[in-house]
Amino acid sequence: MREIGHWLDGAEAAGGSGRMADVFDPSTGEVQARVALASGAEVDAAVARAAEAQPAWAATNPQRRARVMMALVNLLNRDKDKLAEALSREHGKTHEDAKGDVQRGLEVVEFCIGAPHLLKGEYTDGAGPGIDMYSMRQPLGVVAGITPFNFPAMIPLWKLAPALACGNAMILKPSERDPTVPMMIGALLKEAGLPDGVFQVVNGDKEAVDALLDNDAVQAVGFVGSTPIAQYIYARGCANGKRVQGFGGAKNHMIVMPDADLDQAADALVGAGYGAAGERCMAISVAVPVGEETADRLIEKLKPRVEKLNVGPWHDRDADYGPVVTAAARENIERLVASGVEAGAELVVDGRDMTAPQGYEGGFWVGPHLFDRVTPEMEIYRKEIFGPVLATVRAGTYEEALSLAMDHEYGNGTAIFTRDGDAARDFAARVNVGMVGINVPIPVPLAYHTFGGWKKSVFGDLNQHGPDAFRFYTRTKTVTARWPSGIKEGGEFSIPVME
Repeated sequence: MREIGHWLDGAEAAGGSGRMADVFDPSTGEVQARVALASGAEVDAAVARAAEAQPAWAATNPQRRARVMMALVNLLNRDKDKLAEALSREHGKTHEDAKGDVQRGLEVVEFCIGAPHLLKGEYTDGAGPGIDMYSMRQPLGVVAGITPFNFPAMIPLWKLAPALACGNAMILKPSERDPTVPMMIGALLKEAGLPDGVFQVVNGDKEAVDALLDNDAVQAVGFVGSTPIAQYIYARGCANGKRVQGFGGAKNHMIVMPDADLDQAADALVGAGYGAAGERCMAISVAVPVGEETADRLIEKLKPRVEKLNVGPWHDRDADYGPVVTAAARENIERLVASGVEAGAELVVDGRDMTAPQGYEGGFWVGPHLFDRVTPEMEIYRKEIFGPVLATVRAGTYEEALSLAMDHEYGNGTAIFTRDGDAARDFAARVNVGMVGINVPIPVPLAYHTFGGWKKSVFGDLNQHGPDAFRFYTRTKTVTARWPSGIKEGGEFSIPVME
C-alpha cells in the first residue's frame, strides 16, 4: 500500500504521528493509498523551519523570485498530463477536467511572474521642504493555505504562487482526500529553484488546521471549503491576530429570460450543473426560468440532455463526469434528493436508477438528477448539494428571479442568459453576488482579476488571485525621509505639517 507523508525542507518525509487516513479510488471504492495526518508538534516544526528559510527568500529580489514562477509554469506545462492523471485517480473527475484544474492554477502562476511590477510601491518627491515620501510592500513572513478536495491543483496554486512571489514562506495543508498532487507540486517547486523550507506541505485533519491557526509565527491563513469551516477558521484565526481569507459555500443561480437562446442556455446548464459531478463551488445548481412558457420549453430541452449524460471512470474519454469523492458525499447527495421528492418537487430525471459502469460497481457513483417546481423553502434549494443535481425554480417575473439570487444566504456566483442588454446590465449592477456571468454560466475570472463571493460565501476583505492576492500577502510600509541639510535647531512639538 502506497503511503503519503509530508513535503518538508525540500523532500518527502514520513509522518511521525502514527495517525493515517485512507485515500480512496472513487471509481472503485477501494483504498489506493494511506496519508499521514500531522500532529500539532509536526506542524509547529514545519512552521519553524519555514520561518528560518523565509528571510533569505524575502531578501531575494522580486525578479529572481519571478524566475522561479516562470520555471514552475514550464514544469507544470511539461507534467500537465501526469498531474491530471494523479488528480483524477484520487478525486474521480475526468482526465480533461483534471487538466483544466491544472491549467487554471497554472494561469495564476503565470500572473505572478509579474511580481516585480505588482510589488512596486509609490513615491512622492518633495512632499514637504526637503522631505520625500515612499511606500514599500513587504512580505508577511510565514503564511498558510488550507485547501479543499475539489480542486487539488488549482486552489493550492492560487494560494502558493502569490504568497511565494511576494517573498513569504508557505505552509500548505491540502485535503487529505486527494493529497498526491500538492506533494508533486512541492517537487516541481524544488526543481524550479525554490530554496528548501520555503514551501512545506503538511497533510492532516483538524489537528493540523488548529495548529496552524494557533501558531504565532503564522501571519496569514487562506482557506477554501464549506461555510461552517470557513467561519470557524476566520473566527479562530482572527482571534489569534492573523490575517484570514475564508471562502465558503455557494448556491449559484442562472436566470433564463424569455428572450434567451434556450438551446444555448440548456447546454450551459448541463455543463455548469453536472461537470465534475457538481463538485464545484461555481457550479450552477439552480436554474431560474422566467415565465411558465420559458420554464416548460427549458425543461423540454434539458430533460433529454441530462438523460444522455455519460457517467464513467476518469480514463473513459466519453465520460461527461465521474464519481463523487467519497461514499459519505454520495450518501449526503442521496439524502438531499430524497428530501426534495418528499417535499413535493418534481423529479424530471431520476439519477437514482443509474447503473454503475461494468467493473466499477463499488465506486461512488451518483446519476444526474433534474428537479422542476422547486420552491425556496425546500432543503434542496437552501443547502449546497455539491453533486450532479440541478433544481429548477420557476419565476413569474424578472424581479422575482433577481430576488431569488439576492435573498439567498450564499453569494458566490450567478449568471443571466438573455439577448436584452438592458436586462443584463441591470442584473449585473443590482445582484448582490461576487461573480456575475452574462451568457457565461461559470463566471470564474481570469488570473489577472480577483475571485471571490459575497455574503456567507466569504469571510474576510480580500479576494483570491489577481491584485488582491498581492495585497493579502504583503504589508505596506510608508517612509517619510528628510536629510539633515538645512534643518533648524530645536525640537518641534506640534504635529508635522507638510507646508
